[in-house]
Amino acid sequence: MAVRLSEREEREILDAVRTRGYAHPSAFIRTAIRNELAGRSEWTEAEQRMAAGLDRVAREMFRMGRGQQALFSLVDALTKTLLTCVPEPPADARPQAIARGRERYERLIKTAGRWMAGDAETAMQELMNYDPHE
Repeated sequence: MAVRLSEREEREILDAVRTRGYAHPSAFIRTAIRNELAGRSEWTEAEQRMAAGLDRVAREMFRMGRGQQALFSLVDALTKTLLTCVPEPPADARPQAIARGRERYERLIKTAGRWMAGDAETAMQELMNYDPHE
């Protein structure tokens, strides 16, 4: 079986033989024919590494999402417990309790902000400057 190639196609094959490490052009052509007949393309080593890297990133993102769900569940349970179990202060002590609560809240946010970095720190700054009574 003989195949005629244009000069451009022959140059491209020779370049592929060199860059992909084939011993000679016929080995590259046989591999290309096998891959085409099998209905799949040849994956280079770089493509395989890239695919493996993407798989690792996807697994890590899934793991982080699961951790975030657990954190939200914990915060939800804590909030429900606090709101249902902590009694309201008496009317005469209410302003003082609100002032102390605000102070504790600000300390909590500032402490959390110290542990954060990058964009999360900016988000915490916005939270610290947030006034729900505006």
